Amino acid sequence: MEKALWYLIAGTRGGENRARIIRELDDRPRNANQLATELDVGYNTVRHHLEMLEDHDVVETGGQTYGELYFLTDQFVHHWEEFETITEKLD
Repeated sequence: MEKALWYLIAGTRGGENRARIIRELDDRPRNANQLATELDVGYNTVRHHLEMLEDHDVVETGGQTYGELYFLTDQFVHHWEEFETITEKLD
């Protein structure tokens, strides 16, 4: 998971937006439309980042297909300190 987090957050151009999405989901579960509105980012951009985060077991979905909510995975939450370390080094 640590290598995946370094890649997702620090190793690619969209890392800042993915970190913002993670922080929003830490506050409470949201759907893609809510995240796009909260972060002032295009819906398709948010969907792209969510797919990447889902592929690397950072987020998971719950609920119905329409308006499905995204949650942080237990596996990711276990690595929260590593996420914090990575984001601190980006600032």
